Amino acid sequence: MISPHSLAITVAQANVARMGNQRLPNSRLGSLYPGSRFQGVQHCGSSNYDVAVEIQHVDLKESTLCGYLKISGLTSEYPELTTFFQAEIIGPRYSFLTRKWQAQKSVDASHWKRFPSFKPYLNVFNNDDFVYDPYGKDFIYMRWKEKFLVPDHRVSNIDGASFEGFYYICYQRSTDEIKGYYYFSQHTESSRFQELQLKHIVDRSFGSYEMR
Repeated sequence: MISPHSLAITVAQANVARMGNQRLPNSRLGSLYPGSRFQGVQHCGSSNYDVAVEIQHVDLKESTLCGYLKISGLTSEYPELTTFFQAEIIGPRYSFLTRKWQAQKSVDASHWKRFPSFKPYLNVFNNDDFVYDPYGKDFIYMRWKEKFLVPDHRVSNIDGASFEGFYYICYQRSTDEIKGYYYFSQHTESSRFQELQLKHIVDRSFGSYEMR
């Protein structure tokens, strides 16, 4: 008869072996991982604003991530504005069609096509059977939606700034660069297609790894 101690060791070894044969949940997609930082600018007409982004959480199973976006110099009342944003990663769970935030198919098309990498999908992204695979591609497409101001989430209206819209985002893994275009239904013609350009800041500490 096997002893309780030996049985416990056997069960533990079996669990370890089973974990080794399973792919554990991944929290990294290129440089999109918790703690990852990006810096750059947002162009709005003739004005440029410094922007810093820090990723807080990535959930590839749910095709989502979230983080903080800080923009400087946008308003005199708030020299630095930091918002919490949530992102949808385009793929099996979220399609290129937004279907919310007052973004119709024509709005989606006019924004996505500003990314040269999207050209092959322009005529098929609306097809019911088309599903983009973000895991095997160089380009990762997302929508970033700012949710509230940090640290005071009760502030909803700021003179000279708005986070009622959202960003169409394209992250290129091979260059570690993010480009985006902000959409807000009430933008004037002169303020349409506000462009976001970000570059990844190399992390000198230990990175995140996928366990297999």
